[in-house]
Amino acid sequence: MSEFYLRTEEIKPDEIQSLFVETPDDRAIIDELKSITPVVLIGSRGVGKSLLLRMAEQELLRSFEAKRILPVYVSFTGGTLLQSSDRMQFQHWMLARLSTHIVRRLRKLGLVPTHPPGFSVLTGDSSGAAGTSEMRIEKIARSYEESWQNPGNAVDLTGLPNVDNFKCAIEDICEHLKLDRITIFFDEAAHIFFPEQQRQFFTLFRDLRSPHINCNAAVYPGVTAYGSTFQPIHDAAMRPLNRNIFTPDYVSKMRQIVEKQADSQLMANIARNGENFAVLAYAATGNPRLLLKSIQRAPSMNSSEINTVIREFYRTELWAEHSLLSDKYGGHRALIDWGRTFIENDVLPEIHKKNTQYIATEKSTSCYFWVNRDAPETVKEALRLLSYTGIVAEHADGMKATRSEIGTRYTVNLGAIFSLEAKPASSAFQIAKCLTPKRMSEFGPNHSSYSSLLAAVPSFDESTTNAVLNVQLIKNIRVLEITDWQKSKLRELGLTTLGDVLRSTETELQEAKHVGEKRSRRMRNAALAAVYEYLSG
Repeated sequence: MSEFYLRTEEIKPDEIQSLFVETPDDRAIIDELKSITPVVLIGSRGVGKSLLLRMAEQELLRSFEAKRILPVYVSFTGGTLLQSSDRMQFQHWMLARLSTHIVRRLRKLGLVPTHPPGFSVLTGDSSGAAGTSEMRIEKIARSYEESWQNPGNAVDLTGLPNVDNFKCAIEDICEHLKLDRITIFFDEAAHIFFPEQQRQFFTLFRDLRSPHINCNAAVYPGVTAYGSTFQPIHDAAMRPLNRNIFTPDYVSKMRQIVEKQADSQLMANIARNGENFAVLAYAATGNPRLLLKSIQRAPSMNSSEINTVIREFYRTELWAEHSLLSDKYGGHRALIDWGRTFIENDVLPEIHKKNTQYIATEKSTSCYFWVNRDAPETVKEALRLLSYTGIVAEHADGMKATRSEIGTRYTVNLGAIFSLEAKPASSAFQIAKCLTPKRMSEFGPNHSSYSSLLAAVPSFDESTTNAVLNVQLIKNIRVLEITDWQKSKLRELGLTTLGDVLRSTETELQEAKHVGEKRSRRMRNAALAAVYEYLSG
């Protein structure tokens, strides 16, 4: 059975290109990420933001000698674990982590055999550039990331630069090493932080901009707080990432993504059941991760498997993921719950009814709905939150509907639409091939479904990092994406929660019989991934 990489962070950087399937839109985004223009890449979970950042990084590395643009890929996943006594812990941690990544990149490229001006500012001490021991700046970052184990402890900040000193150091390094600029790719960045952290991140994003530093970041739609300092459009190019399901080569491109990782048996099954594969490709609505997850559950690609996957995955699990947002954004619970109810009870049944009629009369089908621009703002906010998981996506703004009224047209995830079919394998492909934006369901400014949301005025109080993190640490290890055998080994050691696993070192995990270095790392990384994945939504 084929095992797929579901997340870019699981792939070695030098293997990224071999797994990448390019579209014209992808190429345009990659080229812009490599340019001097700051870019904020916006896309739902699993749509491929991280992959494009990595591709831009790898291409800049290959052209480094000619262009002297130093790419630095930064993952901020550890930011959700900060629980020190420092009220400025988040900004301090970001600067420490960013300095660490830049120094590592300089060392890997052999650019610091001597001690260039500004280098000691990034390392946090006066050690030689060629040293291999842990830098002072690394110790600061690690101390913050481990603070969740002893909340409230102070972190020694000796050697940590402020923003101005950091920028001056980068300028000195660029001039000494004859670098054109340093281009930073922030991944797992603003979308993994809590709203207050997001605002601080985008303040730093803006403050770092200089002739020698260019920043890019990946974020989720609907759940990103930019703050008052950073102004979208003015301070960065905001680029949505959506794969167009209407391009003639859409299914073939999605198939190529699978081919890059599939074994020969799976590809033979796909070749025998081409239309069934197309159903899963359309159900994913341009999201590669959703496609790979669904194919893992239907390796034979027969109609029975397709029907089961569509009904279980898109009718149940995708919605469960959306509902989990209310744990992180507690004040938005009313919006999150109402958005699900609105789509499930109003939008999907209306689209399903029309599609059933259209198919019977061989007319065009729909995956669209339209909301009047004068609808309550809380309704629009609820729809933005739905875009986080890719259940809903904004298709076009300022669209005219009946009686020439203006509003926004949205698309609904095709898998959610297919899940209402009695036998998706039989009818879903026909629905997908006959789609047209002209068949949109309309919801006016005072639709009756809005009343329940207006009656429950949302509270926008933000959950604290500590409260949400603690909920995750007590979760049972059964939520981990590891084998049952590995879970049994954890239980042998008396480790039953995510917190238990995270508090254990890899060496301690190896005390279980037949668990070596590779398996212990996989088990502990799975626990970290579970916490990070949840905290990023």
